[in-house]
Amino acid sequence: MPSLTVVVPAYNESEGLRAFHARLAPVLDGLALDCSVLYVDDGSRDDTWAVMCALRDGDPRVSLLRLSRNFGKELALTAGLDHVASDAAVVIDADLQDPPELIPVFVEHWRAGCDVVYGTRASRAGETGFKKATASGFYRLMERLSSTPIPRDTGDFRLLSRRTLDALGQVRERQRFMKGLFTWVGFRQQAVLYDRDPRHAGHSKWNYWRLWNFAIEGITSFSNAPLKVATYVGLIAALFAFLFGLWVLGKALWFGDPVRGYPSLMVVVLFLGGMQLMALGVIGEYLGRLYVEAKKRPLYLVDEYHPPAAGK
Repeated sequence: MPSLTVVVPAYNESEGLRAFHARLAPVLDGLALDCSVLYVDDGSRDDTWAVMCALRDGDPRVSLLRLSRNFGKELALTAGLDHVASDAAVVIDADLQDPPELIPVFVEHWRAGCDVVYGTRASRAGETGFKKATASGFYRLMERLSSTPIPRDTGDFRLLSRRTLDALGQVRERQRFMKGLFTWVGFRQQAVLYDRDPRHAGHSKWNYWRLWNFAIEGITSFSNAPLKVATYVGLIAALFAFLFGLWVLGKALWFGDPVRGYPSLMVVVLFLGGMQLMALGVIGEYLGRLYVEAKKRPLYLVDEYHPPAAGK
């Protein structure tokens, strides 16, 4: 019988884990697959681990992975996928915004020959208009900047075949943008539209500052467009400065050079200085990523791992 593992990364999700598993378990019961669940505790500070242990005691299909500290969702997800030995894996968050009841649809597409089946959000309930607008803008910006076609309005909720998991296992970069890596590996991919529900319990760990940094991570991981923009802005600024210099020189030769224009001079100096600092900042972002990659530290460290009680 084909096997399926549901990977659930969690950070401080103790309030909603029991409700999540209560909805997930009947879905797995209805699948003609050898199913298991892998909960990944990304260094939670509440009693998430204790709740996970209780779920494992009550369901022999549950396995647990605890990281030594909070490494972030992208690395927690990587750790979970690295520990999957099944024929396929489903990635889903524990906040019940993504419905577990959609997993059988993913499985149908997988059995029909798809390697990656991802959920695309037709609507996003429980989120502010500003967050929806910024999220939509980010996906469309990535679509234009990246040479890898990243699907719009698509998160981590998806099914991955065995060969996709093996391909992802070969990608060991430390600055990870998983939504891009899922697409980068290629293979046959299929979208499934669904309506995203509001969070069941707790609160989102993604504030606007973290989302901003996440957006920068995605853009710099899958596009060198910011470097090109900095180059083009520098060339255009240099061209305008050269033309302005010729104009000032010609004016001085023909009409003399009275001491005026201090405000305009300061505007030009500050503008060019700001553009230079922006360009240096863009270069620094890429150099910082090279520095992190060059250190070759492990992606994550495991504190505890408990396989399914059923011995799967």
